[in-house]
Amino acid sequence: MLDVSLFYTFLSNLSKSVVQVSIPLTAPTAVSWMHADSPLRTDIMKRQLEIAGARLSHGRSALGICAIATLLSGCGGSQPPIVASGAMRQSPSVTAPESAALSHLTPHHATSSYAVLYRFRGAHFADGAAPYASLINVNGTLYGTTFYGGDKIVKEGLGTVFSVTPSGTEKVLYSFGHGSFDPYWPMASLVNVKGTLYGTTSAGGVYGNGTVFSVTTTGTEKVLHSFAGGADGAGAEASLVNVKGTLYGTTSAGGANGVGTVFSVTTTGTEQVLHSFAGGSDGGRPHAALINVSGTLYGTTNSGGGSGCGGYGCGTVFSVTTTGAEKVLYSFAGGSDGDGPQAGLINVSGTLYGTTVYGGANGDGTVFSISTTGTEKVLYSFAGGSDGDNPQAGLISVSGTLYGTTLGGGRRPWCSRYRCGTVFALTP
Repeated sequence: MLDVSLFYTFLSNLSKSVVQVSIPLTAPTAVSWMHADSPLRTDIMKRQLEIAGARLSHGRSALGICAIATLLSGCGGSQPPIVASGAMRQSPSVTAPESAALSHLTPHHATSSYAVLYRFRGAHFADGAAPYASLINVNGTLYGTTFYGGDKIVKEGLGTVFSVTPSGTEKVLYSFGHGSFDPYWPMASLVNVKGTLYGTTSAGGVYGNGTVFSVTTTGTEKVLHSFAGGADGAGAEASLVNVKGTLYGTTSAGGANGVGTVFSVTTTGTEQVLHSFAGGSDGGRPHAALINVSGTLYGTTNSGGGSGCGGYGCGTVFSVTTTGAEKVLYSFAGGSDGDGPQAGLINVSGTLYGTTVYGGANGDGTVFSISTTGTEKVLYSFAGGSDGDNPQAGLISVSGTLYGTTLGGGRRPWCSRYRCGTVFALTP
């Protein structure tokens, strides 16, 4: 597998001798906060190298691009058979027998009203591609982000903010990646504060470590804060939460101990690190947004909380005040207890609910509840196969029933190999 840091050293040396470079070619931390097995991590590393190559100003930029292509050709062995847009395939996405089976399937339409409002045209087009996050409603118009697409300095584009009406009229409000220090790769949903939208990007900005930005509903974008890495945090992949006009969020890397932070930022851009996770018993690598329960913030960390789960800890649930007093409410133990919460929590009548990607009675993930004082209970252990496995997203509550999704599992025979996923309901 390609050593990205060594390659950046090579690329930097190359740039000094044959080209001018419009941005510092330091290795961004935009993949360091992602799980090593994530297909998205592999794709992001390749995109980072493409961006570096595309921003070689002139002279012999073709040499840089060819060097990138040559070196990338040696890292295909670790890629999954089904990959994100732009990655090199090592095998057909579906074997011949499964292709035949798929050809006999027709769409199944339920009796409820369902309509596709808009189809993104792909990462190579200006209208965006790969919307990872949910939409928000502002006065009847929906707003969201895409990870790829938009005006391009590399072939896939670097992401957009878009609007779409309930009748399906889509408009790109802003395309990321303009200029040397513009944000790129937004992974989170937006938050509306008095008619202005606020969000995060996982990379870009002055230091390459991600940003907090604002954008008006007419498309005027402004970078409020560029994460500096180190003690300041890096890799903001979660959405923000608004508490009395101040925004709060997490970074999955950086901080005093390198394993993530909780931060606050004003709508004018004054940022403060409230807590630096320490790993170990304190938790580390928060991937999800915070929630506000009566003025106290609650969240999850993907690792830490002890020395289990391969020595990295199995994750935690924590609380933190708006002034930065943090407390670990619960440390997952792995095994039947759950392991690796990736998503945030929801509050239902004072009880918090969430999911873990792994662990549980079958090792395929759990749904759990936890009180605000730290009493945790596994409500359901996924069994894999047709039951689903590895829930990575959060839950919603509708009339007392919890609804969610699993990344893997499914009813078709090929789902054990190519993750199909499920939608589930659970009554606590």
